[in-house]
Amino acid sequence: MNATMNIRAINPKATDEIELVATRMQQTLIEVLGAERGRSMYSLDWLIQRVLWHMDASQICGQVFVATNAEDKIIGHTIVRIDKDEANNDIGLFSTTYVEPASRRFGVATLLLNQGEHWMLENGMSTAVTYTDVDNNKLQNLYLRHGYTLSRMPNQFVKLAKNL
Repeated sequence: MNATMNIRAINPKATDEIELVATRMQQTLIEVLGAERGRSMYSLDWLIQRVLWHMDASQICGQVFVATNAEDKIIGHTIVRIDKDEANNDIGLFSTTYVEPASRRFGVATLLLNQGEHWMLENGMSTAVTYTDVDNNKLQNLYLRHGYTLSRMPNQFVKLAKNL
């Protein structure tokens, strides 16, 4: 599948792309936290605003990347930004990553992870981080396979971090 796949920045003027990414952000929550908790955590309007916020340079240094197939259909996304860690150090943060079920196990998530790390390096970051639920084994395994270390947070989350 990699030969027919493309990773690109989301089109900031394409409302259908923005809405799709927001919907899949909610789908991520549903997969990890269960239907009831995942749907109730954030409204779709809030998630749309969150996607837009990541693309607003006056608000944050961030980017939304999408993976597309040969037909230019979006099959996955990752959202990255410059943030602060618990010690107030600058870090590159993977805010969310999602790959549609039919496109999983074809390297899409790895390509998105590599693109995010490249973006972080271009923006002067030396550390990449993501936080996820302690039960999100799929995401944890992806990051662990790519050299991230896992540490438990004081809440229901774990931190995965890597020096770039």
